[in-house]
Amino acid sequence: MPDIGVEPYREITFDADGDASPAERAALAELDVTDLVMFSHGWNNTPSVATALYRHFFAPFPGLLAEAGPAGARVRLGYAGIVWPSIRFADEQIPNFPHNALAVEPGAGLDPATVDALKRAFPEHGVTVDALARLLDEQPDSEEAFRQFGILARELVADDVESSGFAADTVGEGAGAAALLTDDTLGLCREYTLALSDTGMRVEPGPPGPSFSLGNSLKHLWHGAKEVLRQTTYYEMKRRSGKVGQLGLGPLLGELARTRPAMRIHLVGHSQGGRLVAFALKGLPEGARTVKSVTLLEGAFSHYAFAERLPSGLDGAGALAALHRRVDGPVVSCYSRFDTALGVIYPLASKLAGDYQGLLALDRRWWAIGHDGIQSVSPCTELTLAEVLRDGVPDSGCVSVNAESVVRAGGPPSGAHSDICHPELARVVLAAGRIACT
Repeated sequence: MPDIGVEPYREITFDADGDASPAERAALAELDVTDLVMFSHGWNNTPSVATALYRHFFAPFPGLLAEAGPAGARVRLGYAGIVWPSIRFADEQIPNFPHNALAVEPGAGLDPATVDALKRAFPEHGVTVDALARLLDEQPDSEEAFRQFGILARELVADDVESSGFAADTVGEGAGAAALLTDDTLGLCREYTLALSDTGMRVEPGPPGPSFSLGNSLKHLWHGAKEVLRQTTYYEMKRRSGKVGQLGLGPLLGELARTRPAMRIHLVGHSQGGRLVAFALKGLPEGARTVKSVTLLEGAFSHYAFAERLPSGLDGAGALAALHRRVDGPVVSCYSRFDTALGVIYPLASKLAGDYQGLLALDRRWWAIGHDGIQSVSPCTELTLAEVLRDGVPDSGCVSVNAESVVRAGGPPSGAHSDICHPELARVVLAAGRIACT
């Protein structure tokens, strides 16, 4: 087991279908702890990077428990890192993180590390990945090249039809085919190039109006093409996170509830890892009451996911409607306006085929829970991070926490999406779980 500087620590590794090693499952159940914090990474390339993230995030916890005095001394806190097959493009930095030395500058091309990561994430599509990388490197100035790029990108996510339902954050009117997978590729590349410009990335967005070309050239749209590829692969990660959460983590939590009923479980998830731990509630057996808190850090899924009814003008409900009640404690969503991955790119990637208002109309249907918190759930407590650090959070229900006072660092295109390794956010986890509370 890796040494991450806190103990006891265990890792549980799921494959894309939600299966995990029996030995790792048993090791979790054998922990002699009162409370277990289980953290799921989001965008990630290798288990070693996931472990490094957990080392960084968990580092403040022992000191915070010591500061709590006798209440902290009564807690035997365990730590678990959830590892699942996801991907992160190498130009997305994690602020204040040692692995940033490996980060590359944003650009239209695919760096070798990202090519390797794509081949690991899509092992049956190595030839396709090479062809995509070649197009992004050569940047042909033709509509046919963009059309071919779209076909190749969609090949990566076309195989797993049986898992497509795990990608839905809403049911009813809010569900349907993603525009990312169906709309004209050249139009998508233009939209994403415009969006990248809005994140502060140095790209040429092109002329206003219906024209795609800039000086009779389409080459400036290859920045948008790379973003189309990025979001297409993240669509697959969205499916995986839902599947691993519902079919993998949820039943595992049920096992722990049966074999270790006194162990208090606290789920934490970043980005699509937030989606994973949230969808674990869907797979949690009825009557299991050992999950005492869920903390979502810049969650990359719909802010309507927990809604029993979508807001006025929309029919349907969230895919996790009312499932926050399966938590014997609060569901806390930390969000920040400095997260441009969720504030700018995510709505564009989430809109459905045939929707032409999307980002330009600031259509709230496609906003993320990590952009403005939990929506259309009543009651839902709205707090600032300062208020949480001073007064804590409610003992149950949904809570949205504006964490922009610390989640604010990071360059384009993702902004502060991964700026989560802060003692203040560790304190949010402890507060949500009523860990070491007097």
